[in-house]
Amino acid sequence: MESSDVELDLQRSVHAVLRELSTQAPAVQRNQGMWRWSLHKKVERDPGKSPALVRILLRELEKAEREDVRRVIIPLLHTLMYVLTKATGITEELYRRTYAFCMRLLTLPAPYCTVALDCAIRLKTEKAVPGTLYQRLVIAEQNLRSELYPYQERVFLFVDPELISPSVCSALLLEIEAAQVQQTPEACMRHVVSHALQAALGEACHTGALQRKLQASPRRALERYFQAVVTAVEQMASEPSPSREGHLKRLEEIYRSLLGPAVASRGRCSGDSLPERPPSIPLPSPHITFHLWTDEEQLWKELVFFLKPQSQLRLSADLEALNLQGLLPDQELARVSMLSTDSGIERDLPSGADERPASSSPEMEHARLQRKGGIKKRVWPADILMPSSWDGPPGLHRRTGRPSGDGELLPGVSRLHTARVLVLGDDRMLGRLARAYHSLRKRETQTFCLTPRLSLQLYYIPVLTPEKPTSFRRLDLGELAAFLGRADPWYESTINTLYPAIHKLAEMPPSLDTSRAVDPFILDVITYYVRMGTQPIYFQIYTVKIFSDLNQAPAEDIFLTELKVKIQDSKFPKVPRPGREVWQRAQVLSSPFATRRPCSATGPERSLFLCGPQGWS
Repeated sequence: MESSDVELDLQRSVHAVLRELSTQAPAVQRNQGMWRWSLHKKVERDPGKSPALVRILLRELEKAEREDVRRVIIPLLHTLMYVLTKATGITEELYRRTYAFCMRLLTLPAPYCTVALDCAIRLKTEKAVPGTLYQRLVIAEQNLRSELYPYQERVFLFVDPELISPSVCSALLLEIEAAQVQQTPEACMRHVVSHALQAALGEACHTGALQRKLQASPRRALERYFQAVVTAVEQMASEPSPSREGHLKRLEEIYRSLLGPAVASRGRCSGDSLPERPPSIPLPSPHITFHLWTDEEQLWKELVFFLKPQSQLRLSADLEALNLQGLLPDQELARVSMLSTDSGIERDLPSGADERPASSSPEMEHARLQRKGGIKKRVWPADILMPSSWDGPPGLHRRTGRPSGDGELLPGVSRLHTARVLVLGDDRMLGRLARAYHSLRKRETQTFCLTPRLSLQLYYIPVLTPEKPTSFRRLDLGELAAFLGRADPWYESTINTLYPAIHKLAEMPPSLDTSRAVDPFILDVITYYVRMGTQPIYFQIYTVKIFSDLNQAPAEDIFLTELKVKIQDSKFPKVPRPGREVWQRAQVLSSPFATRRPCSATGPERSLFLCGPQGWS
């Protein structure tokens, strides 16, 4: 296909994506997200189309900026960044134009400026050291061991068997297993080496011979090449002013040691033969674990297992000694508070209550102005801190290139693990997630073990039952999904319309032919969602206490927007007075989403966030 025909075909696909974002017709909504998926598949099958697609997307973004069509800016920008992450052979001029466009977006309000800043940081690193974004993404998602880039990520897919049919669960599990059967650690290391060398050397890289050599290399030799490439890329990316020439020189040395001087000097052309077409280097889907949510403590247990150290690494003695059946509060780690019964003035304190400084010390005057008998300062024992080898390298933070100090809650402790929890279901599943999150945060106030080490991100894909598809049922059990769709047009067009395809996948007979390559649409959309969902949308978590008998402890429950309970009719006595005051307080504060609710809350307890690529619009 000629260059003009390729660009015309890609232009039509991009315009179809733009029509998806602006069309509300029911016939189009049933297939929303398919055009974007097919656009990525075209480039994945033929990587030579990547520069043309980048030019087209950049041209459409600049047009949207001139015409102030902000609705399409962030979806197109995420599509462009997704292409740049996987592509090789992108010219410096395209990187420069894309970076300049992101810098101009910084003058717009959130979420445009925050998304543009994230993209600009990553583009600056990728322009100086090509292949950095791809390498960091694969290392983190596949949990490949690297001292210079120790970050690890995992996607936890939770479904409730009472809300999701067994056919849907089986179809999703089969698609995940079929896609990940080819993603061995050896295959992922080969992809990283091939992509880094091809991105740096360009036309001088003999990609066919390189992949044949890597395929024939034993595991130990492959790990040696992998570590050499990762070291070269990360050391150059961590430089204050990375040199592309120096990076190219180091990778050329690795390339020659792999193929030998004779083969390496030939490049892609051999004699009068036609130039070799660069083979496709896939971007593996993230490591996804499938879970049937049957235990209330299952989320916390899976997060602890994810943080569990390997044979050569250990987090701390307190994490290894955790009782997974129920963690008892540690008296030394628990938050300690004291009820002050004095007036707060030092002279009213009993003798010997606190150790006073000497009268001649300079701290005496300062001590008279301090509050005594209040909350004690929490002292961290030495063994709760992670070893120094777990600290991220300076100037490096996951795949974004931000400084490593971002996200540190304790000095010297970096969040090296990212757990992306994805739930499928209706609003009841989100209510269950809210209860699990509230329990986890409450447990963390007693034993502080997950928070300093783990970055927790929550994602939601609505899956409604196909029976009785009435508008009332959609509004009743899909209220939060509809709210997210109104807040984010990208979420509405790509995620909210995914559940018909999930049910359609469940109705299809399973394919027993494992030799034939398949394109998993559901898994690709899930992967795109968890990778590009960077802007959170926050929800308040509410707790309610229900008194059936004022002489007994109240029943407590957690909810997001609505709680339906059956309360037995009873006459409350006018006394005792404090109990009635508590009941009245529970009726004052209510959920912010509507004025009609069967039950009301005592107030927000925690803040739950769901990740989306755009956020508020």
